[in-house]
Amino acid sequence: MKLSDKFLELAAVGSEWILWLLVGLSLISVALMIERIIFYMSLRGRDAALLKSLHNALADRDLSRAQNIVKDSPAPGGRIATQMLETAERGGAAMSAMMAALRPGEKVRLERNLNFLGTVGANAPFIGLLGTVLGIIETFRAIERQGIVGSAEYSNAVMSGIYEALVATAVGLVVAIPAVIAFNFFQRRVKSLLGEADALTNMIIALIGREARS
Repeated sequence: MKLSDKFLELAAVGSEWILWLLVGLSLISVALMIERIIFYMSLRGRDAALLKSLHNALADRDLSRAQNIVKDSPAPGGRIATQMLETAERGGAAMSAMMAALRPGEKVRLERNLNFLGTVGANAPFIGLLGTVLGIIETFRAIERQGIVGSAEYSNAVMSGIYEALVATAVGLVVAIPAVIAFNFFQRRVKSLLGEADALTNMIIALIGREARS
């Protein structure tokens, strides 16, 4: 058997399984979008809200009050600040090192599941195109088996087959577009949250970093 014949056997399965795959990816994407929206909403403005009260506590050199302010904070800046303040007595270098060590972990936490959305957004159109190609191949094979080439029935069969095959490409785009939009939107939220976290942690360094030992 020629290699092309083996590929034709693969094409014989048609585009139905591609559509089911796209539907599955769509459902997973929607679930991840909802989870990320809830997660980001729970962190929105948390670090910014800590800035003033934490600044007052640090300006008064009240380390205990500062630790209580950021204690149990779910936001990235608050979580990093908690660890930084625990090492305040070791000096500004130790606090800066702690901040640098913890920030990548918080970034990974904020970006959880975003790679999946990016992958779906980038590849769903190609998966749909594969379904279209398989559907068209199967259409022409069916026409060949039925021996209706050159007849009016042939034209109808071709048009009908191509129409059905193109559905896979359309579904691929429908799955990809929301995933890409969500991915870009969530990336901006991550940058915004990390910006708030950086403002909070840099303020700690500025206020008590150099004088922590004293």
